[in-house]
Amino acid sequence: MEQLIVTLVTFDGAVNWTVGFLTTVAIFAILALALNVQWSVGILNFGVAAFFMVGAYVSAVLTLPPPEGLEAYVAGWGLPIPVGWIFAAVAGAVLALLLGIPTLRLRDDFLAIATIGVAAILRSIANSVEGLVNRSRGLNGIDGLLQDEVSGGGYRWVELAIALAVLIVVYWLVARATASPWGRALRAIRDNEDTARASGKNTVRFRMVAFVLGAMLMGLGGAIYAHRSGTISPLTFSDLLGTFFVWTMLIVGGSGNHRGVVLGALVVGFFWFGTPLIQESLPDWLGSRVFQVRQLLIGVLIVVFLLWRPQGLLAERDRVSRFVSEGPDNQGDERSTILQRARRAMSR
Repeated sequence: MEQLIVTLVTFDGAVNWTVGFLTTVAIFAILALALNVQWSVGILNFGVAAFFMVGAYVSAVLTLPPPEGLEAYVAGWGLPIPVGWIFAAVAGAVLALLLGIPTLRLRDDFLAIATIGVAAILRSIANSVEGLVNRSRGLNGIDGLLQDEVSGGGYRWVELAIALAVLIVVYWLVARATASPWGRALRAIRDNEDTARASGKNTVRFRMVAFVLGAMLMGLGGAIYAHRSGTISPLTFSDLLGTFFVWTMLIVGGSGNHRGVVLGALVVGFFWFGTPLIQESLPDWLGSRVFQVRQLLIGVLIVVFLLWRPQGLLAERDRVSRFVSEGPDNQGDERSTILQRARRAMSR
């Protein structure tokens, strides 16, 4: 950690840290946008880490060469990285289908519990099953896209460009989808499912499509993360980093507002990844607990926003069409708080 502080004193070190930070934030912004799609119909997905993990592992084992020595994992076919990303998105969709078919017709709290359980089960399987994904040793040597074509420190910029390009495409697709009649139907189901059902909407189908779409994007985000980090293990996809972290971005940025979600990813990411930079300025008893400090900061951030800015940095806009907008929800509006939406979803 001391080396990190010294490195940042130089201009090159600061630039390298910033590029790496923005690349990571872009990946988590993709996850947050995916969660926002699911939350737009009131789906409580507390297992984001499961889809994140599946996408990362599927892409990794498909693109890695055959295992050697003590390594033991399936596939190892050395496929092109874009192919691995496609299969990662498909794997996320398949997991969502398997999970959504028996649970989406039930109360939303059953799905919330199921997603938590699936994330824990997948981590346990990855840790204990021999010959699947190299157990707790993890997968190493995962190549990045275009890594062979670009050498040296310039590849950091390539990673950033790739992550931002994917983020822009995902943002455009999600924004177009949620601004369409389909997206308005999702919000209608979220705000009052009984009324939407009475108007002839197949609420289960709408919820399933939103759940699967969000899971596909989470799988894609996991694949990009794996090829960016170069190494993954079951510990990488903890509930803290894979789920809690993403929900915090949604709360801080503003659920229902895609620009807010991206902004939330930037703010929360700065609190999380920037905290180690001030380690040297903290007292010894506190500097040695920098990991706990940043957990505390994130917790305080959530409490502050839930109490004083429940609609997030950028509130969701009530849109009737592309030509008619009532403006941001005010703080007193029930739809403006993520807690009230969650209570309503859990009571269904």
